[in-house]
Amino acid sequence: MPDALCQFLPYSLEHLPAVLRTPREVSREALSAGLVAYLKRLGAPPASLEAAHRLAHPRSRAMVSGQQAGLLTGPAYTFYKAQAALKLAQEYSSEEQPVVAVFWVASQDHDTDEIRSVELLDFEERVHRLELPLPPAHPAGRIAFEPYFAQVCSLLRPFDGYPDVRERICRAMRGNWSYSEAFARLMLEFLGPYGLVLFDPMAKELAPLFVPALEREITDPLASSQAINRTAQAMKKAGLEPVLGRGEAATNLFLEGPDGIRRLLRFRDGHFEDGERSYSPADLRALLAQDPTRLTPAAGLRPVLQDAVLPTAGFVVGPGELKYVAELGGVYALHGLEPPAVIRRMGVAVLEPPIERILQKYGLEAWAFQADPEGTFKAALAQQDARVQAIQAHLRRIAAEFEQVQTLLTDPTLSRPRHRAQVRVQHELERLERKILDNALHQENTLGAQFARLQRHLAPAGPQERAYPFLMYLLKHGERVLDKLLELPATGNHTLSLS
Repeated sequence: MPDALCQFLPYSLEHLPAVLRTPREVSREALSAGLVAYLKRLGAPPASLEAAHRLAHPRSRAMVSGQQAGLLTGPAYTFYKAQAALKLAQEYSSEEQPVVAVFWVASQDHDTDEIRSVELLDFEERVHRLELPLPPAHPAGRIAFEPYFAQVCSLLRPFDGYPDVRERICRAMRGNWSYSEAFARLMLEFLGPYGLVLFDPMAKELAPLFVPALEREITDPLASSQAINRTAQAMKKAGLEPVLGRGEAATNLFLEGPDGIRRLLRFRDGHFEDGERSYSPADLRALLAQDPTRLTPAAGLRPVLQDAVLPTAGFVVGPGELKYVAELGGVYALHGLEPPAVIRRMGVAVLEPPIERILQKYGLEAWAFQADPEGTFKAALAQQDARVQAIQAHLRRIAAEFEQVQTLLTDPTLSRPRHRAQVRVQHELERLERKILDNALHQENTLGAQFARLQRHLAPAGPQERAYPFLMYLLKHGERVLDKLLELPATGNHTLSLS
């Protein structure tokens, strides 16, 4: 974590033992009862239910992570977040102070473009893509999954190596579930047996828990936005670029309208407005009493509401989330809360056997390749290509020869022309080297094909973990992939070999 960011994230993994010792006052019995009821309705396995029961312990703490309700659980890093929370909970839990891994399902999020598609890569390296016509601007917790069930299960047909895995996936999604509930059932199917607790803030069993914190926001609706903007200014002064910022009159609240669309609330002259109509604070309180799922937090409030109802000790986040969580210190203070320890999740590059062999052949490291596929591959190729090696040898000799020429040019006015000549010759030879590498990389030969395979598996559009769902590897290689994931440390970047 950058040093400048540490002043805005006061607690990290190294502070976790101290955070665990600090008491957290929440209504644990109501929380546990709501979670147990929700998990039972979703058919959660015994280990998940048992973990939810443990949250009723007066000294229990939660290790929290979360993600949007992506199709087929979304990008693989969703599993990596959950596994990091599980690993940390296991490490710090005791009978005197149970620590439970809780995964927050972002069912209130209405950016359906981010959760409606998925890509799978089969053994023949064909890409299978599915994009669902989800209604725009609707929370995932309101969208029925059943109309899409057949399409999603049909997508899995080419993956017939482990039919039991495919059947488990389809069975988990089958039924009258919302989009977020289908996601939660998939997570419970594969990680519930290890004690993961799923938390859906739109679930009828859990939504009432947020009413007190939402009422606080209604009472002073611009205070949290102002706190975020103050922190954003402080971050800029520290040389950081904030990712949140609240515009004029913007609150940290969204309201789901009668048409199902979720809209940001603004506050002016004592009234809220969503672009369709206006509401008094009394109107919103009445709505909360009637249906607490319709009033939901923006990104600048969501983690704070999470920690208002959960006894959170650690919050496991991705690299992109670190900055936005860092902007929320003032919002935590408004709600009378200390922020939890913020912990960067593990990263994983899954290496299927052919890909691992290609990496080994060229002496490549998976994470370096993902960061710069073409540059990394060219650098490795340069170490093996005899023509490039010869050019580099000539470059070294030319540099040495020009040094010798320098001794002959005693006139100072000739120094700059000599330097220009040297730079020109070196530039042309280096350009020739790049041409050789470019040509080798993009030819339709074995070398070009191997580069294309690496890119398809490891960096199709950014890092692998952001492109393919982890369930894809279970479909292709069985549950041993999950077993290997569960062995990895909670933090740091790792490779998971399937050879």
